[in-house]
Amino acid sequence: MKPFFLPALTAILIGLALPALAQNVAIVNGKPVPKARMDALASQLAKSGRPVSAEMQGQLKDEVIAREIFMQEAQKRGLDASDDFKAQLELARQTLLIRELFADYQKSNPVSDDEIKAEYDRFVATNAGKEYRARHILVEKEDEAKAIIASLKKGGKFEEIAKKQSKDPGSGANGGELDWANAGSYVPEFSAALAKLKKGQTTDTPVKTQFGWHVIKLEDVRDAQLPKLEEVKPQIAQQLQQQKLAKFQEELRGKAKIE
Repeated sequence: MKPFFLPALTAILIGLALPALAQNVAIVNGKPVPKARMDALASQLAKSGRPVSAEMQGQLKDEVIAREIFMQEAQKRGLDASDDFKAQLELARQTLLIRELFADYQKSNPVSDDEIKAEYDRFVATNAGKEYRARHILVEKEDEAKAIIASLKKGGKFEEIAKKQSKDPGSGANGGELDWANAGSYVPEFSAALAKLKKGQTTDTPVKTQFGWHVIKLEDVRDAQLPKLEEVKPQIAQQLQQQKLAKFQEELRGKAKIE
């Protein structure tokens, strides 16, 4: 008599196995490699700005299988039992948990449009007004600066003298060019002298600052050219988010009982 129940039993076993196989990418040396690992790796790549395409699925599968093979070999050699490994594992666990904590806080405390607008208004209030396009020649001694001013009055070229004598490595090679900036961008002594000049005018006396002695020439003046809110909104949002996160971290430190 043929065992009629065997085909039915086989079908039942296969049916039971299918859901398990669907949850795994592969089975390596008898150990299942869960699909969740592949999904986690894909999510990690997406967060780093590399979304996973359909063509990359095979590469991801190969990657998680290779990791399982290498991990099994490391465990076979007992490398997961070393103190160094355990210490590194604990550091990695802490890093992941802290990252999740900060991500959860930022998700629960998003930066509002009102906060962004208020920060932008503060920026505008601070930077509005006049912008100056200036040149300067920086030297170490007052007598050097006086000699330069005398040379300029005799027809010397500001740009040429700056290239030869200025000690400012940033602007000297460019003829003393400082580009457009508001007066508040400079140290107070420099700003005060700059604000007194008229377009095309050069300081009659050397200007002393913490950097040395300056001869300043005002090239042009204009109303401040400020970016529109929409142009800087992402940067402002990021800055405010960082400030919120820093405050959250300080609050946690302040509440912690440290002995």
